[in-house]
Amino acid sequence: MSQVAKRYAEALFELAKSQNALAEISTDLKELTTAFEASPELIAILQAPKVTSDMKKAMVSNILTGAHPAVVNTLHLLIDKKRIDEVSLVAKEFQALATTAQGVAEAIVFSTRTLTEEERAEISAAFAKLVGMERLEITNVIEPSLLGGVRVQIGNYIFDSTVASKLESLKRTLVG
Repeated sequence: MSQVAKRYAEALFELAKSQNALAEISTDLKELTTAFEASPELIAILQAPKVTSDMKKAMVSNILTGAHPAVVNTLHLLIDKKRIDEVSLVAKEFQALATTAQGVAEAIVFSTRTLTEEERAEISAAFAKLVGMERLEITNVIEPSLLGGVRVQIGNYIFDSTVASKLESLKRTLVG
């Protein structure tokens, strides 16, 4: 994570908290990130040295007409400081700060099949307590090689209760 992106994200996070707009700014940043990923030429234009800062800011303002003013102002600042390439990292860091503040952690759950909503809720309830959060925002990744069970990754923590890992453990025990 870039230190520059982290500083911008922390400043935006503090502003969002003070304005009680965490959810709104978080949603705007998710949409912005999706738009930038869908059209890399937009970032290329915003980085182009031949396009003036004023033109870039006008373009951003036109594109983000319904966005929270703090998001637009942050992008204007990134344009002025020639740091627009950091926008995705700023958004990612902001999301991490916002979810933590709301007692939510992001988790990746690896399983052999798609999890039902009930299974997601059970996993969220069980594992959120282990990492000191209220709930988990789960991304389900299908991995048939697990054979069964689930592997849950929350930040740097990995909880592995898959059949494949249990077989590997048993193999190490038997083989020595």
